[in-house]
Amino acid sequence: MKRTVFLGTLTVAGLAAGASAAATLDDVKARGKLNCGVTTGLVGFAAPDANGVWEGFDVAVCRAVAAAVLGDASAVEFVPTTGKTRFTALASGEIDMLARNTTWTFSRDTDLKFDFVGVNYYDGQGFLVPKSLGVSSAKELDGATVCIQTGTTTELNLADFFRANNISYEPVPIETNAEGQQQYLAGACDTYTTDASGLASTRAAFENPGDHVILPEIISKEPLGPLVRHGDNDWGDIVRWTLNALISAEELGVTSANVAELGSAPGGNPEINRLLGTEGDLGAMVGLDNDWAKRAIAAVGNYGEVFEKNIGEKTPIGLARGLNAQWTDGGILYSPPFR
Repeated sequence: MKRTVFLGTLTVAGLAAGASAAATLDDVKARGKLNCGVTTGLVGFAAPDANGVWEGFDVAVCRAVAAAVLGDASAVEFVPTTGKTRFTALASGEIDMLARNTTWTFSRDTDLKFDFVGVNYYDGQGFLVPKSLGVSSAKELDGATVCIQTGTTTELNLADFFRANNISYEPVPIETNAEGQQQYLAGACDTYTTDASGLASTRAAFENPGDHVILPEIISKEPLGPLVRHGDNDWGDIVRWTLNALISAEELGVTSANVAELGSAPGGNPEINRLLGTEGDLGAMVGLDNDWAKRAIAAVGNYGEVFEKNIGEKTPIGLARGLNAQWTDGGILYSPPFR
C-alpha cells in the first residue's frame, strides 16, 4: 500500500548499500530458497490459507521468481512485514525482494535506495464506510474519525485531501490491516482509508460485506509493485523481467495450460519463441537458463490468470481489470519487448 518512512532514512539507505554489495542471485542459489517480504495478511494479495500455505496476487510474483531462479515455486520463505518494518527488512538483506502492495514514489526510489522493478497493480486510495453512516462522498466526512495505517503514504494523501476540501478529521492510527479491520468493525472509526484494492479485500472478509460501501472518490495515484535494493542490478533485472514475462505471456496468449507445448519447439511467433527460450539466448543475459520464463509461467500462470484467480471479478474481492487490463484491451498494462 502506500508507504512512506518518517524515521531512519539514512539508516535504511546505509543498510541497503551494504546488503547489495553481495550478489543476491548467488545468495538465493546458495540458500536454496527466496526470502520474499509480503504483507502480514491481505486476502487476495498475500495471506496464508487454512494449511498455512501463502497465496495471493503478490505471492504469485514471489513464486514466479523462485520458479525462474530455483526451478521450484515452493522454494520461498515468506516474511510478513508491516508498513514500518518492510523497508528495513529489504535494506538489511533479511529479504531478497519485497512484494507487498507498495507504492512506487520518488523518495523510495532515490532516497531509500530501492529499485522498483515495475508495476503489477495500478491503484488509488479510497474510503470504506458503513452504509448506516449515510454518506455518499468522501467530501461529506467532515469531522470523521479515520482508521489509517502508520508508516504509509496514506497518511499524507489523507491530510492533503481533507486540507484541499477544507474539512477536518481525527486519525485513528493502526499498524496492520487486521487491526484496521477490527477497529473499523468495532466502531472506533467512521471510515477506513487505504488502497481501493485493499478496501475491497477487507470488505470481502466481513460477515456482511453488503453493509459497507467504498466511496467513489479515488484521491491518489498508487502504482504498486515489487522492489529490490539499489546496487545489485543483475538481481533487479531477474525480478523485473520475471514480472514482464507474466505480463507479456498474457498479451501473447501464453498460459499455464499451453506453455509446455509452446515452449517445446520454436513456433510461428518470434517473441513467444524468445520469451520461452526456444529461440535466442535471453536467459544467459540474466544469468539463468533459457527455460526461466517458461518455468515462471507454468508455476503461476500469466498475469491475467494470476489476477482472475486471486482478485478478479469472480472472486470475493471482485476487482475489475480497469487500468490493469492489457494495453490492447483499454488498460495501461504492457511489458517492454522480449528482444
